[in-house]
Amino acid sequence: MTDTPKSKESLLRTFVWITIMVAIILGVGYFSFVVVSDKGPPAWDYRPVKSLPSESPYAVYPKNPQGQHVSGKEGK
Repeated sequence: MTDTPKSKESLLRTFVWITIMVAIILGVGYFSFVVVSDKGPPAWDYRPVKSLPSESPYAVYPKNPQGQHVSGKEGK
């Protein structure tokens, strides 16, 4: 197979298109990294949510005076 000017042009166009596609992928990745990157600690604070049945004001059962983790009778 001989290298004709048309073959060399086709090879050049192929590498140009591959370079353009790789540049687009890297550009989108960099854009995502910059936009979604870690900006430090958030400004909002939700505080701990009391979701244990013994601590929730909407609990079905009465509150446990000894807490959730007790050992023995009356927490002793």
